[in-house]
Amino acid sequence: MMEHPLVLTFDIGTQSARCLLVNETGGFEDLIQKKYETPYFSKQPGWAEQSPDFYFDAIAALSKQLLARNKDKIDRVIAVSLTCIRDTVLCLDAENRPLRDIILWLDERQADDKGKIPPFKSALFSLVGMGESVRILYRATAANWLMQNEPELWAQTAKYVMLPAYLHYKLTGVLVDSVANMIGHVPFDYKNRRWMGDKELSRCVCDVPQEKLCDLVPSGETIGPITQEASAATGIPAGLPLIAAGSDKGCETLGLSVVHPDRAAVSFGTTATLQMAVKDYFEPQPFMPAYPAVPNDLYNPEFEVFRGFWMISWFIEQFGAADRREAEKRGISTEQYLDEQIKAIEPGSGGLLLQPFWTPGITNPNARGAIVGFADYHTRHHLYRAIIEGICLELYHGLSTMEKRSKQTVLALYAGGGGARSDVVCQIAADVFGLPVSRIQTHEASAIGAAMVAFVAEGVFADYDDAIAHMVQQKDTFAPSQEAHSVYRDYYEAVYSKLPPRLKPIEKAIAETNRRNTQ
Repeated sequence: MMEHPLVLTFDIGTQSARCLLVNETGGFEDLIQKKYETPYFSKQPGWAEQSPDFYFDAIAALSKQLLARNKDKIDRVIAVSLTCIRDTVLCLDAENRPLRDIILWLDERQADDKGKIPPFKSALFSLVGMGESVRILYRATAANWLMQNEPELWAQTAKYVMLPAYLHYKLTGVLVDSVANMIGHVPFDYKNRRWMGDKELSRCVCDVPQEKLCDLVPSGETIGPITQEASAATGIPAGLPLIAAGSDKGCETLGLSVVHPDRAAVSFGTTATLQMAVKDYFEPQPFMPAYPAVPNDLYNPEFEVFRGFWMISWFIEQFGAADRREAEKRGISTEQYLDEQIKAIEPGSGGLLLQPFWTPGITNPNARGAIVGFADYHTRHHLYRAIIEGICLELYHGLSTMEKRSKQTVLALYAGGGGARSDVVCQIAADVFGLPVSRIQTHEASAIGAAMVAFVAEGVFADYDDAIAHMVQQKDTFAPSQEAHSVYRDYYEAVYSKLPPRLKPIEKAIAETNRRNTQ
C-alpha cells in the first residue's frame, strides 16, 4: 500500500462546490471551494433549474486549480469520489446527452394529480390516512410534470437520472449510480435497495418506465476509470478509479462517525435533519422509508424539518436590520452577534414556543408554522432563540419517534451543517435532547464520508469502523445541563407535543380557505 495515500473528493452542494485532497488521517492537504454566482435560475416562479453541465464544469475548474498547485501530491492520489445534493434530476437522450436543464430539489413546480392515482389505490392510501400525502408526492415528482408538460421531450428521454449518475458518466463514460444516492422522487424500493417492480402499490406515484432508469451499484464499488476526455477537462490522471459513494446527507452521517444505532447525526442545515444508522429496516414515520446508508449493510432512517436553519436567514432578513448594523460595527457575523444576545435568555424563551413548519412535510401536508406564548416582555431575541429551540424540539420529537419504532436508544449526537458552527446552537441542542452533542475536527463531514468510502474500497482500511478510528477526531462535546433539559422536557410534554393535534383542524381550515380564495 502506498505511503500516505490521498483521495480526491468532490462535494457538490446547492450553493457551492468543493474539491478536497483528503488523507488517511481525515486531514485536508488542500481544499478549494467555489460559491456559485447563480445557484439556480427560475424560468417561472417557484422553478429551480440549472444548465446541464454547470456542476461538472464547476468541479472540473476546481480540480484543475487544486491539482495544479499540488503537482507533488498527484502520485499519492489512489482514487476519486464524489457526494452530491439529492433529488436533482436530468433527462438524457440515447447518447447520454442532456435534453433539457437540470431540475433541482428546490423546484416547486406541480404536476396535475387529478385522476392520476388509480381509484382502488387511492382508496387504499386514503384508508391508511395517506391519501393527501400521496397526492402531494405525485404533484411534487418532476418526472410526472415532464410527462404531462413536455411529452415530446419525455418521449426522447432514454434515461431519467439523478445528478450523481450524470457526473459519474462525465468522469468515466459509465452511466450508473450508487444505491446510496437513491433518495428522492423516483420509483425506488428502499428496503430492498432496488428499483420498484412494475406492479408494486406505490409505483403509480412515480411511474418512470424501467428502461428509462439507470443501473445501480453498491456504495464502494468502482464505477470505472477516469477517461482521457475527463482527464483533459479536470486534470485528474486518466485511469484513476472513481468509487461510488452516496448522497451528501448519507456521507455526512458517515463522516460524523454515525455507523451504530446508539449514535445519531443531527444536521443543522437549510433542511435540518436527524439520521440514525441501523441494520434492520424500519419506517421512521408511518409510510416514510428509511434511506439506504452509505455502508451497504445499514439504513439511515431520517427525520426532517424542511426549512430548518433557513429560518435563521429568514429571521435576519425580516427582523434583523438592527442586529446586522451592530454586528458590522463589531466586525462579526450577524449570527455571532445574535448568539451573544440569546445566551442570557432562559431555556424555553420565557414561554415562547415555535412550531417550525414554515414548509409542511409529506406526513403533515397542511401543517403551518406557529408561535404561541407571546407576552409583553418578549423581544425579537426571544423569538430568535425560540426558532432554534423549536427546530431542536421538533428534531427531539423525531428522535423519540424513531427510538420507539426501532426499539433502539441513542446515547450521543454528532452535529454537522452550518448551524453546528455555533456553540450556542450546539448547547441548546444538548439541553433539549438531554444528550451530549459532539463536533468533529471539520465542518466538511460529507467530504470525510465520501473519502472514507474510497479508502475502504481501496483497502487502506478494513471497514468503516477502522476508517472512523483513523479519520474522525472529536473536537469538542457539549454536555447537557440536566436543569435546562428538565425545563425543555416539561415544555415538550406539557405544551409542544400538544400543539400539532390541536392545530391540525385549524391548519386544515386554513388550507381549505386558501384553496377557495385562490381558485
